[in-house]
Amino acid sequence: MSDTKLTVLIVGGYGTFGGRLARLLAVEPGVKLLIAGRTIAKARAFCETHLAGGDAEPVVFDRDGDIIAALGAYDPDLVVDASGPFQDYPGDVYKLVRACIGGGVNYIDLADASAFVLGIGQFNDTARDHGCFALTGASSYPTLSAAVMRRLTEPMPRVETIAAGIAPSPHATLGKNVVIAGISYAGKPIELVYRGQPVTGYALAETRRATIAPPGVLPLKNRLFSLVDVPDNQLMLLQWHGLKAIWFGFSPGPDLPQRGFNIAAKLVRFRLLPSLKLFAPIIARLASWLRWGEDRSGMFVAIAGRGEDGKRTERTWHLIAEDDHGPFIPAMAVAAVVRRCLAGSPPEPGARPATGDVDLADYEALFERFSMRWGVHDEGPSTARQPLYRRLLGSAWDDLPAPIRALHDLDGTMVAEGRARVTRGTGFLARLAGRVIGFPEAGEDVPVKVTFTAEDGQETWHRSFGGQAFESMQFQGRGRSAYLVNERFGAITVGLALVVADGRLHLTVRRWSLFGVAMPMMLAPRSDAYEAVEDGRFNFHVDVSLPLAGHVAGYHGWLEPRPLTAAEEADIARGKTAFAQASG
Repeated sequence: MSDTKLTVLIVGGYGTFGGRLARLLAVEPGVKLLIAGRTIAKARAFCETHLAGGDAEPVVFDRDGDIIAALGAYDPDLVVDASGPFQDYPGDVYKLVRACIGGGVNYIDLADASAFVLGIGQFNDTARDHGCFALTGASSYPTLSAAVMRRLTEPMPRVETIAAGIAPSPHATLGKNVVIAGISYAGKPIELVYRGQPVTGYALAETRRATIAPPGVLPLKNRLFSLVDVPDNQLMLLQWHGLKAIWFGFSPGPDLPQRGFNIAAKLVRFRLLPSLKLFAPIIARLASWLRWGEDRSGMFVAIAGRGEDGKRTERTWHLIAEDDHGPFIPAMAVAAVVRRCLAGSPPEPGARPATGDVDLADYEALFERFSMRWGVHDEGPSTARQPLYRRLLGSAWDDLPAPIRALHDLDGTMVAEGRARVTRGTGFLARLAGRVIGFPEAGEDVPVKVTFTAEDGQETWHRSFGGQAFESMQFQGRGRSAYLVNERFGAITVGLALVVADGRLHLTVRRWSLFGVAMPMMLAPRSDAYEAVEDGRFNFHVDVSLPLAGHVAGYHGWLEPRPLTAAEEADIARGKTAFAQASG
């Protein structure tokens, strides 16, 4: 290392992930970057476009050439291999690793190829003897997933199941090497565990669905994930003895093209095709064309096991990245290691996966620089007894103002009263829809009474506007409606995301069904609904419209909870008695 700078040579420095890493490190004042690749013109153009004003130099580096001479000429303190695909390197896959260790140069890569990552240990003694580190797998799988696992398991001494999934934006450029990596193992066997027994899975041929939903954030739409061959499948088994199930997935984009890829992988599995490598150019081209859906990306890690009290509990970590910031995440482990080196706490010498060298706190410090939100949902026995909104909001619950929490902290029955302004649509379809749902007629300064009743994890909201009443039932969504509040108005059920922003609780429509049948979102009710605090009290704002019908109804006003009257308590007691007698 020079007197003032840590020289970092990034192989593939102008590529999809190497370029992101370079941009991450360019803001570190103690780093000098060597942007390396086979084409000096591309390296120079990248530096001029993305690193102007930074301490970055374009250099030529051919991993198939005389890399020992190149390392001697550039004299880096750290070499980062961000090129890949690590599943498909020709010849000596560890050629660069050997050269770095032999020259006493620290090495780290972004590999997620199982065989490559698991084989790095053969160089451990040599790296120690040369006083350098050689870290592999510094990517989302397995380093971020391992860091998340350590955080999730802090209150869970016994882990029984692990599942995780990465969902890049369908509009993101994955890069040729990412596509090639997936093609290389499509349909190939993967050793897994299911129900405590060793089983064989088949890469990209097996699927499951999941929703990524950090607490208080608009969730990603439910995504299809395909099984992938990543180092975690073996590393987690080595770390967590007694695992009963493990599954790691990837969701590259919309369901339809992914289903086609799943079918192709099954053809390889059943030996109807030898491999998908022959179709790499076609698949890469299709991947660049078939892009639709939300321009957001995310990741989840879910575990289940036994807490210190022996009771089964579940915890899930979620992350969502906006504004095309997701592709920075795979490069963050390397950035974290560089920052540790700059702080005088470099990794210990030796060769190993990077899973123990980066903590979630290191990642979180980098997440803060981007449009990223993350958090944990606890789904243990104690959480199941919490009120509906508190259960779904998790850690975001405490971000709500106290008057909003008070209206949703239900245990039994609560009554709140206030005043409201009610509007109604004037068109025929709008009037018909409003009548079917039971919305009140228009009026100014209308007296409002809402009776909230919580029972068996569900809530019934009985609303009365000037004596005109309508009712809905709210309950936690499951399956494709996971992490949503489902609100049922007669035959219509709407799945609402609970989004905490700017001191408000927004309720955003994400799914809907008619008579229990899922309906297309293009026909969904439109709702501008939020709860806020004004003048120290709870305020509600709801505007409902429908395609073709336009504005159907709106009600805006305030509520204050009050104690139940003796008559109301008596009515509730009589209702419970009658229900018990009917049930008996």
